[in-house]
Amino acid sequence: MSRSSMPKTLSDLCDVDALAAARSTRWRPGLAAPAHSEIFASGCEGGGAGLALALACDALRSCENSRPVLWVQDRAAVRLTGRPYRPGLPPELRRRLIHVVAEKAEDALFALEEGLRCRDLAFVIGEMTGNPKALDFTASRRLSLTAEKHGVPLWLVRLDAERDLSSARMRWNVRAAASPPPRWNAAAPGTPSWHAELFRARAHAPGEWILCDDGGSLVAAPPHSVGVAAAAGDRPLAAG
Repeated sequence: MSRSSMPKTLSDLCDVDALAAARSTRWRPGLAAPAHSEIFASGCEGGGAGLALALACDALRSCENSRPVLWVQDRAAVRLTGRPYRPGLPPELRRRLIHVVAEKAEDALFALEEGLRCRDLAFVIGEMTGNPKALDFTASRRLSLTAEKHGVPLWLVRLDAERDLSSARMRWNVRAAASPPPRWNAAAPGTPSWHAELFRARAHAPGEWILCDDGGSLVAAPPHSVGVAAAAGDRPLAAG
């Protein structure tokens, strides 16, 4: 794809016409989603969980899937970011969500692994805080192998955590990005957007993007677009 054909700003990317053209030509993170991904994010915002949900839904858009989804949080994650808000979820997921709150990291890992063994689940999202001893490389490897064996993908959000050893196939650093001004109503909330750094991956070269979810697909723009969007109307919005 030539530079001249790429969207110039995040506002261009999130324009309906630009999105329609981008879907058929640009790389989208949801394509060929790995079995196990990690998303590092701040506990001061909901950007990590929002992007995890956007990635999971984007990966399912290419196929019909009405199976339940599992969302596991440790108690500290609930205190930091709150529980999933069902009315705010995509309509097709609101009645399919199974939510689990675990008191300890060990309990959260047990719930995640048991969920990954259940082929009746569409995907699993986890939220864990910090760097608990229980979440070592061995535990990470168990999650990867279980997800791959049973075909249930996992997006694990690491809140306020340092990068450590992990077998996750994709690893992201994420924060909420400024939303572009809505096309028809400047007073309305903007399109959910994230500044995402893919710092480790087996199936794709690392890089940085502004990821934008219009409800129909998840597409990527160059990271310098965020400055243009912020100048136009600084409205950060994280889904979830």
